[in-house]
Amino acid sequence: MKKQTGLVHVYYGDGKGKTTAAFGLAFRCAGRGKRVVIAQFLKSGDSGEVTAAERFPEITLVHGGEVRKFTFQMNDAEKAQTARDCTAHFQKAAALAREEDVRILVLDEVIDACPAFLPMEELTGFLDTKPEGLEVVVTGHYLPQELADRADYISHVAKEKHP
Repeated sequence: MKKQTGLVHVYYGDGKGKTTAAFGLAFRCAGRGKRVVIAQFLKSGDSGEVTAAERFPEITLVHGGEVRKFTFQMNDAEKAQTARDCTAHFQKAAALAREEDVRILVLDEVIDACPAFLPMEELTGFLDTKPEGLEVVVTGHYLPQELADRADYISHVAKEKHP
């Protein structure tokens, strides 16, 4: 029988809605009384999804490493600090997902943090050793083969018409 829990979801592409889809899974899970951990990478952390998530006691938002500049605007020192922040941020979210009775871990835009700011081996190593029933949702703009190989769901979100 095919496994029903502990699946890996990937939302990637240049279209709108990847974060909203990931948060939607988190909200559904929290609505059933299950624990969720959400970490965002390379974002400011002030979105409507974050504001909504703060209303759920079942959801733990892992803050830290917020970025106020596009990465192409960063100097070398800012890039080095962003890499330290992303790695620490990821490790904190992964530790919470391992230590608590968490059902879903959302790693929003983590794909885009790899490999410049977070070693891909950190992410894939976690996916290879995650708790058995933990669902993991990752988002980003592209799909590395290392993640495609580990994914149970892959959704390509494409832009057709954007103003």
